[in-house]
Amino acid sequence: MDPHRAERLAGALREELHEIVNFEVADPRVGSVEIAAIELSPDGRRAVVRVQTETDESLAALIRAGAFIRHQLAERLDLFRVPDLKFEAATNLGPPARIESLLKRAKRGRSREPFSATPETQKSPAE
Repeated sequence: MDPHRAERLAGALREELHEIVNFEVADPRVGSVEIAAIELSPDGRRAVVRVQTETDESLAALIRAGAFIRHQLAERLDLFRVPDLKFEAATNLGPPARIESLLKRAKRGRSREPFSATPETQKSPAE
């Protein structure tokens, strides 16, 4: 598969998966899910979807809803073959996901302490 096409397909899958998982899956155990990354196989038949969830139970519920999610993708995307989806927990935070988590943390009011000047860095008014 052309690398540019794979990148566009991964982007389209990410957008649609975000909509389906967060707004259309009826299982309350799924909760809030963030799509961290999508890795497509070279032939485009399989996709590993790395997600960040609040609990392991929500990941299990998401895996159980996989057939419904794939069916919804088939209706929305004009593809010859919709990739088989494999959901996995995202283990590390890459730069985009880390930036979003830091922004969320700052919005909650958990930013770093303000900079305090030490006596060596302060100049006296007489200088």
